[in-house]
Amino acid sequence: MRQTDIAIVGGGLAGSMAATMLQRAGRDFVIVDPDPIYPWDFRCEKLDSSQVGVLRRAGLADVVLPSATLFDQLWIARLGRFVQKRANEQYGIFYDALVNRFRAEIPPARFLVGKVASITTSSDRQTVTLSDGSEISARLVVLATGPNHALRKSLGIERHVLSACHSISIGFDMKPAGKAKFDFPALTYFPDRPSDPIAYLTLFPIGDAMRANLFVYYEARDPWLAKFREAPQAVSFAAMPGLRPILDDFEITSAIKVRPVDLYDTSGYRQAGVVLVGDAFSSSCPAAGTGANKVVVDVDRLCSTYIPRWLSTEGMGAEKIGAFYDDPEKRASDEQSLAKANWLRSVSMSRTVRWRARRLLKLVSGYGRGALDLAKERMRVRS
Repeated sequence: MRQTDIAIVGGGLAGSMAATMLQRAGRDFVIVDPDPIYPWDFRCEKLDSSQVGVLRRAGLADVVLPSATLFDQLWIARLGRFVQKRANEQYGIFYDALVNRFRAEIPPARFLVGKVASITTSSDRQTVTLSDGSEISARLVVLATGPNHALRKSLGIERHVLSACHSISIGFDMKPAGKAKFDFPALTYFPDRPSDPIAYLTLFPIGDAMRANLFVYYEARDPWLAKFREAPQAVSFAAMPGLRPILDDFEITSAIKVRPVDLYDTSGYRQAGVVLVGDAFSSSCPAAGTGANKVVVDVDRLCSTYIPRWLSTEGMGAEKIGAFYDDPEKRASDEQSLAKANWLRSVSMSRTVRWRARRLLKLVSGYGRGALDLAKERMRVRS
């Protein structure tokens, strides 16, 4: 039986980031994951300034940013016209590249390739049993298994679906036809018709590619998705006619990936010896752009504040673990993520008079603010 202070189960973004922070803090830990190199996966593909700020605070920006693509200006378009050029600090990076950058910081001796079969917990030490029969004894288990529910269920932790197929993310690479590059560094385009179940389309660079993320609210089996796979350009222009003068003509240069997402939370997680982070605790909506925020806030608060406190005293009871879930910054992050997910779906989908009015107001005010910003910019350039 291998002895350690912390056993991290799951090597996605949350688990690998936690392992990197613990390694840099000189903590005794092991991380377990079935894949020695994280495979390609259609998840978070962009980091915004708030997420980068938490990474800098945690001392991890140097791990990620050299491998990411910076775009410091985002153009906003509505109804077939550019209405705003917004300064920002955002980075494009594929999810597998992001995770593997963190994994590169983990010593091989602390990374165990395997599948966890069971976890036995107590107020003192925990036992993690792998599928090959080997065991790990740890004071604390960090459960970072994402949406995988098997281990949570075995511990009596229940998942509650708040909104099934809350949103659908569509991702692909694209390039302009007949010219070297698009006219914009990065773009967000909002739908032309407030009645359409579309949140927005965003285009941003990752390396030499222009990556597209389209967020919609169709049902998982809606024929629209099959039509999009067959003729993405035609379906895009039909759904958002104003895109044609913005993009002119374009080609899809990669496979089209479609990912439905359920919104869920958990109960029964206040237990001795085990703590949940990231999607193991609750999910987020990719359209709201808060998923990476939840992960980096969870991991930063856990590894920088709570694990040092917990390891400094005996035992690992439920009252200790509960302090993490009650952390004000974590709670604010979780609440904001859920509220933004529900607001964005309602403002894009709800047919009530109240939300239809909000949707129309959002369209008009967004166009008006953008047009005013562009007018100010033109006057500034002329002067």
